[in-house]
Amino acid sequence: MTTPDRRTPALLAEERALLFDLDGVLTPTADVHMRAWSRLFTPYLAEHGVAPYTEQDYYTYVDGKPRYDGVRSLLTARGIALPEGTPDDGPDEETVCGLGNRKNAAFTAELEENGVAPYPGSLRFLEAAIAAGYEVAVVSSSANAKQVLRTAGILDRFPVVVDGAVAREDGLAGKPAPDTYLDAAGRFGLTAAQCVVVEDATSGVAAGRNGAFGLVVGVDRGAGADALREHGADRVVTDLADLLPDLPPAPSSVPPRKTA
Repeated sequence: MTTPDRRTPALLAEERALLFDLDGVLTPTADVHMRAWSRLFTPYLAEHGVAPYTEQDYYTYVDGKPRYDGVRSLLTARGIALPEGTPDDGPDEETVCGLGNRKNAAFTAELEENGVAPYPGSLRFLEAAIAAGYEVAVVSSSANAKQVLRTAGILDRFPVVVDGAVAREDGLAGKPAPDTYLDAAGRFGLTAAQCVVVEDATSGVAAGRNGAFGLVVGVDRGAGADALREHGADRVVTDLADLLPDLPPAPSSVPPRKTA
């Protein structure tokens, strides 16, 4: 018996575009973000005498969300209320936006100091998917997505990048709303049902499910397979290379049809 409210997801080979989250999916910038969030909140929460910042806070309150939403979510969890402020606030201002901008400065410093490279399995899958004829895009809540892609040496692979800056300029709601993913699909002239969402955050897989995308793939980098499935992942892998057998062959590798 099938569950009435459970959809039947499409197969990877049936889809036309792959819409990738960036941090934790293509590049291990989640590690950079985690260190940057810790640099922000470890001293800040200590100064306010509340429960100390933990790694789990990253996954629970900020992973996959636009930066200011992450700040607001964690502060609310600790019972701290701050004025919203504006994106132009300096990093020393005691506002949600000020703290978000402080975190962004910490992220930039971490990236410049340590650099970043793609996950080997993700790079293999990306190159095979492009060779197989898929459209590919990056859909990231980070305003630094192009900087990260450039540092990782893969910016030229992506004709479409919908990042935090694009979302702010175009008034697109952040994940778990599906708006940024729907925007990327529309730039290819495709429907959500023709696209695959590839995410490592629960908010991101929820965005894929909320947008009725053809397939939602969760990449478990720490959020947990059960949590990813509960929020909307149709399939969960630990490395994108696990999906290589599901790709159709590249056109050049298809043997010519025999004629009589």
